[in-house]
This record gives sequence, structure tokens and C-alpha cells, in this order.
Amino acid sequence: MKTKTENKDATELGEALRLFRVFHDMTLSQLAKELDVSASFLSAIETGKKKPNLSLVDKYAEVFNTSPSAIMFFREELGSSRLPASVSSQIRAKLIKFMQAIEHGRN
Repeated sequence: MKTKTENKDATELGEALRLFRVFHDMTLSQLAKELDVSASFLSAIETGKKKPNLSLVDKYAEVFNTSPSAIMFFREELGSSRLPASVSSQIRAKLIKFMQAIEHGRN
């Protein structure tokens, strides 16, 4: 059974991946095809029901022309746990809100 923190991390990572996709003007089906996964699996990742493995994160990075570490930022604690988890969570939440603002500005 997943802990509350694991569920929150999966949800934040999923939302970040969704925003990467939206930012790059890709549909769920288009990205699923690029990543060689089903659209339903991708949807489960974006909604936090499933977590991507490292191989899939590498594929995301390739498609979005970024580094896997930029994507994994939303999954890892900042500074190798030098910051309290609550601070890491707050920073991730603010970055996600920033990306959402960009998304809404494009619509």
C-alpha cells in the first residue's frame, strides 16, 4: 500500500508530466505514440495512479528535449534531503503552479 507521501509525489510528478505535454502542444495520444505506451497508461501516470519507470522518464526527456533530472526534480527531494521535505514539497508545488499559469496563458 502506498503512503500518503508516495501518492502525493506520484500526483505531483504526473501533473508535471502532463504540463510538459501541454506545454509542447501534444495530445495524450500523440505523446503515447512517441513514448510507445498506451494512452490509458499515460493517463494513469498523469493522474498519479501510476509512476513512470526510469526508462520511460528517459523517453520523456528525449521527446521534450530536456534532461531526465529536470523531470525527476518533481520526484526527488531537493539537495539530497538537505532541505526539509516540507520545503521541497512547497517548491515543487510553486513550480507546478507556474507551469499551470503558462498553460492558461497559452489558451
